Amino acid sequence: MKSYRKELWFEVPSRRGFINITSTVDECLRKSGIQEGLVLVNAMHITASVFINDDESGLHHDYEMWLEKLAPHAPVDQYRHNGYEDNADAHMKRQIMGREVVVAVTEGQLDFGTWERIFYGEFDGRRKKRVLVKIIGE
Repeated sequence: MKSYRKELWFEVPSRRGFINITSTVDECLRKSGIQEGLVLVNAMHITASVFINDDESGLHHDYEMWLEKLAPHAPVDQYRHNGYEDNADAHMKRQIMGREVVVAVTEGQLDFGTWERIFYGEFDGRRKKRVLVKIIGE
């Protein structure tokens, strides 16, 4: 079995944002040479997420609105976590959106449904954060 590891770095200039990282993960898969196996993509920060869904701006807007209703950023003093930091909402948003995704690799391709894409979700941006891509297989 072969293994491939790559760290991706992101610095979102705003507090929140979604980045389609599918092509970057696909490039990692090509570099790995693995034809059959699994790709793990996970956020290495507790205020960021990796998830799979459609690349559609209306959906991303809806996520933003839904997440803000579930865990509003303000007022920041509503959270016990906030004191030195103001990002308790980001921790909760990450919990909802998830830490990682696993995608099957078949014949050297990401084995997706029709509209599936991989996204990096940022909930407390304006600093560098990393995502791990780990690919195993033959």
